[in-house]
Amino acid sequence: MKLHLPYFWLILSSDVWAAFALPSKDGTAAPCVPEQPTVKAPHTNVWLGLTDDESRDVVNLLHQESAGLNLTWQSAGSWDNTLRYLELLQPNKTDVLPFLAGRSATPDRYARATIIFRATEVPYAEDYMVGPLPVTPDTQVRPLDYVYNRKYTKVPLPIVDVEDVQKFNHEAAMSIADITILLWNKTVDDGIVLTTTTIPSKEGNRTILWSGFFSKPKSRFDAETLLPLPLYMKSDVTGRHTENWRVAGWVYNDHFYETTDELLQTFAQPGFAKLPPNLEGGWSSTDQDGESMPLDNLTPPLPVQPGPSRFLIDEEERYISWMDFSFYLSWNHIGGLRLFDIRFKGERIIYELGLEEAFSHYAGNDPFLSSATFLDGTPGFGPYASSLIDGFDCPTYSTYLNTTNWDRKTRSLFTRLNAICTCLFEFDQGYPIQRHATSEYASATRNIAFTVRFIPSVGNYDYTLDYKFFLDGSIEVCVRASGYILSAYAVHNEQYGFRIHDNLSGGMHDHVMTYKVDFDIRGEKNSLQKIDFAPTTVEYPWSKGFPRKTMKIRRDFIDNESESKINWAANGAAIYSVVNKEKPNIFGEYPGYRFFPATGNAIHSTIPKSSNAHNTINFGTHAFYATRQKDTEPHVSHQCNSFDLETPLIDFNKFFNDESLDQEDLVIWFNLGNHHLPSTGDLPNTVFTTSHSAMTIQPQNYLPHDPSRATIHQARVDYDGKGNVINVERFGAENATCSNMFQPDLWRYGGKVTDNQYQRSAQTSHTVHNSSILRPVEFNSDSIIQKVVGQILTFFGR
Repeated sequence: MKLHLPYFWLILSSDVWAAFALPSKDGTAAPCVPEQPTVKAPHTNVWLGLTDDESRDVVNLLHQESAGLNLTWQSAGSWDNTLRYLELLQPNKTDVLPFLAGRSATPDRYARATIIFRATEVPYAEDYMVGPLPVTPDTQVRPLDYVYNRKYTKVPLPIVDVEDVQKFNHEAAMSIADITILLWNKTVDDGIVLTTTTIPSKEGNRTILWSGFFSKPKSRFDAETLLPLPLYMKSDVTGRHTENWRVAGWVYNDHFYETTDELLQTFAQPGFAKLPPNLEGGWSSTDQDGESMPLDNLTPPLPVQPGPSRFLIDEEERYISWMDFSFYLSWNHIGGLRLFDIRFKGERIIYELGLEEAFSHYAGNDPFLSSATFLDGTPGFGPYASSLIDGFDCPTYSTYLNTTNWDRKTRSLFTRLNAICTCLFEFDQGYPIQRHATSEYASATRNIAFTVRFIPSVGNYDYTLDYKFFLDGSIEVCVRASGYILSAYAVHNEQYGFRIHDNLSGGMHDHVMTYKVDFDIRGEKNSLQKIDFAPTTVEYPWSKGFPRKTMKIRRDFIDNESESKINWAANGAAIYSVVNKEKPNIFGEYPGYRFFPATGNAIHSTIPKSSNAHNTINFGTHAFYATRQKDTEPHVSHQCNSFDLETPLIDFNKFFNDESLDQEDLVIWFNLGNHHLPSTGDLPNTVFTTSHSAMTIQPQNYLPHDPSRATIHQARVDYDGKGNVINVERFGAENATCSNMFQPDLWRYGGKVTDNQYQRSAQTSHTVHNSSILRPVEFNSDSIIQKVVGQILTFFGR
């Protein structure tokens, strides 16, 4: 009999392929078509970002004389006002809920525009709201103030042009070229860099910057942050006029020199200590290095999807439906990907879920690392979403979506090349979601999860951010971090980290990432329940007068914001859940969703009151918080918070007003992250396996039983008393037999494409699923130091 067989392609070596064929039951192969099923969204995605037309029209309106903003578009200089950022102003929940219930029309849309006002001696940034959209004669431009909790909305900017800082640093570094040449045989013109990575600080009314020297690699690898040099510069950069800026001191070998002349004079004296540099080598390269591991020449196991995707998508509305879950996707500047209207079995459980802010707080003996604190919301996770590497960042069968962000340089929207910045995929978790064995049978159920993933590359770190959905109704929010650590020079930093290379200390730091989850459990009115596992001694009627040491549960509620800044209980002996007290289930228990760390790294900041960040990271002092939902408190941070540390636009502490949390619309703000003490295992890069933090959101008394019982992808094996299998029950599931290509398409990785709103026609986004488009990789020539500097200072770029 002749069989018409499909092929399974397997990579046997780098240049050898083999084809294997598997027949189906009737000798033919079931189709294995890489299709993406679609669906029509139940309603418009009111959280979706600005369209091309909306963006273009808003930009035109803001640049009109009638807007009164005096904006410059072409060839803007240091004394010109410019549009820094533009995105959708998130609609108020109180406006959206009637629309979702079918009681009102689509809420009005507004844009949020950040303007940099430089045409003044005291430059500042200010947000404006523009709407309703689309732009008509009735559209208004007015300051945005209701979502911020301080009286004035203008944020003073200590620095208005990064080019000025770079020029000042270069001149200062060349003034001590004799020292850098003698120490390291280099200047900033040929092998070292002097960079500023810190938030500007204040000393009285003076604006201070600390800068540090780094060796600059000759290779393509972004290893600068592994190559610190032990010389640091203090600058007084107060005011608009750079001619008044000055070098305010130097630090070398744990000694502070008040002036450049003092440093030069000391350097000329006999016995001046010459500390050696950190230099690149094979240890700082991320390429394959060392002898290959045993059998590593063989192809490893690879995930396969034997057929069309098992989820539905409305690409235009960014609506996703998988099994019993459905939700909408959105995107913003600070946190990137956000999820709205998350429903399970058709009922909303979460109104909003997304990253609010992320900060890294360092410590060290030297002034550079001691003052290094980064609020990643300033550059934003959204604009720095990386193109995904097919087959490595996501399975080869993933469905990819593009992203659209505002480009400050072209003042237009841009989308990523090849549209692969967000991936959607199912994945077998490698262990069953249910299993049980007896003397008569064994049963197990496949544990299939659906993942929405994006990976922003912000400065020296790459973050993999996942939203995972499980068959039992659980959701996992997961973050992993990799990349080059920001390190310190080893001498004098023994109390702040391990010595991990010749002259290198792995600088200790905290990563804290704050998420928002707005629960709606059987309605908007919910309560925060706390159940303690409490040790106790009880004398029961049956214990005959002998007390027994045991435990009980103790039920309570966090019913006021005065007690809603919470840390996890010791030994994990408390369960926190958002429940609806007004709608108990048939057993009298309150339905809800509990939340708890899925890993041991759900941390908060080590420093309760930071000298670097002041009031900008008040959301990082505890494990989680509960507040009442308010349209005036949609977010915990703003990208301008880095520039007004004492009185930021949003001070999270002001969310707490001693208000009742009893059957109110509740928001939980929780922290993920890790206390990172880099070791030699972080060279050349920190790895995702250990730098990992996650939160599980799990149904509690929400349904009558485990909903994963509904899947047919389970098995029960019956056997007799002798261990012989007598029956296998598959519940209708069949083994797939089809062909698959295992080779990832690495050529569709790319950078970004800018769509200038003034020079092009409207262009729609698109989904790529198993695309065969071949494109070269777009490499970024910027060094990692330049990218880190960009986190803070390029906010001021023209």
